[in-house]
Amino acid sequence: MREDVRAPKQPLDRTARTTVLLLFAAWTVDYVDRLLVNLALPDIGAEFGLDHTQQGLVLSAFFLAYAVFQIPGGLLADRFGAVRVMLAAVLLWSAFTALTGLVGSFVLLLAVRFLFGAAEGVFPGASIKALSERTEPAQRMTANGWMQSSNAFGVLLAPAIAAPLIAWWGWRGAFAGVAVLGIFVFLALRKWLPAPRTAVERVDSRSRDVLLSPVMWRFALMFFGYDVIVWGLSSWVPSYLQTERGLTLTEAGAITALPAVFGGIAVVLGGRWSDRLRGRHRVIILPAMAATAICLVVMAHSEPTALFAVFLTLSGMFAALCYMPIFAVPLRSLPAELAGAGAGLIIFGGQAAGMVIPVVMGALVDGFSYRVAFLSLLAGVVITVLAALATPQGFLPRLRRGG
Repeated sequence: MREDVRAPKQPLDRTARTTVLLLFAAWTVDYVDRLLVNLALPDIGAEFGLDHTQQGLVLSAFFLAYAVFQIPGGLLADRFGAVRVMLAAVLLWSAFTALTGLVGSFVLLLAVRFLFGAAEGVFPGASIKALSERTEPAQRMTANGWMQSSNAFGVLLAPAIAAPLIAWWGWRGAFAGVAVLGIFVFLALRKWLPAPRTAVERVDSRSRDVLLSPVMWRFALMFFGYDVIVWGLSSWVPSYLQTERGLTLTEAGAITALPAVFGGIAVVLGGRWSDRLRGRHRVIILPAMAATAICLVVMAHSEPTALFAVFLTLSGMFAALCYMPIFAVPLRSLPAELAGAGAGLIIFGGQAAGMVIPVVMGALVDGFSYRVAFLSLLAGVVITVLAALATPQGFLPRLRRGG
């Protein structure tokens, strides 16, 4: 008789639910702050006289710092505590969000977006570590799925907040307005975040073993492929809809909100299924990526805007199913005291894609067309699938440097 690989359901207790709720709010504000620039990019480009490649550099300046600071952020959380690092990150990124609206040149804009990316870059590893300290391994991906569904909610909320702020106050005033949200998140985390379940050991040498493990770098490569798709779409679809399809900012925001709604549901489902399947990520990732590839091709060739919107939504939804399965094996296997280093390494892989893909797509738009740029995202599908086939399922082997 075939063994049932499904694990029994383990509902979230009060500590886990409170932690998820607070971190959901923090991640939502994180995403609203970072996505505001995507929606303001046409106005910023017009004011500073930027072509598509230069506009891509504005986006990539953030991702460069965001990627570079993922691993240090995880190590800092393991060494000094997740809560301290999270609180510092929220205050700093809110300050740099406000400063974005004060820049007077393209060079200063790049510098401030880099610093903003550095501040946000230390947050993910710390937040995932904080959640690991307050959940049991068998419920960890479900909890992470709910927390990370905030990314999609942030994508949904950003246009609703940004469009009226840009219309009323201009793009500069909009950045000052959304910076206030971070202060509320800071106060909420300080006041209501529960204590860890047990005292957490702070380690250094074992964190290095995580960072030097080839198998962990293959998980990071998998997240790189996934984020090629996600950041490629989120970075350029708003501008495409406004400049090529002639839509208003509000109309473009409404269309880009659709993948957020269905993507958020998919992230939650991916987390629940990962726990139920005991981290067997290929079962989810391989069919989801095949469906993503088909939808990207149809989307790139869609002439009616309604058809483009449908397959944009489906592309985002199927890709989002893969989010939590990529983290399932490491976060279910690593102890909580190493969760910061492990999460930081994997997220570094994803954000490296965010550093590269906006510029690559901008250059493809300038040199060829948006259609070619969108079809280039199929490279992300290939990378994700190959990395999934090259990583262990269900459990993480003993980490060793060089094996």
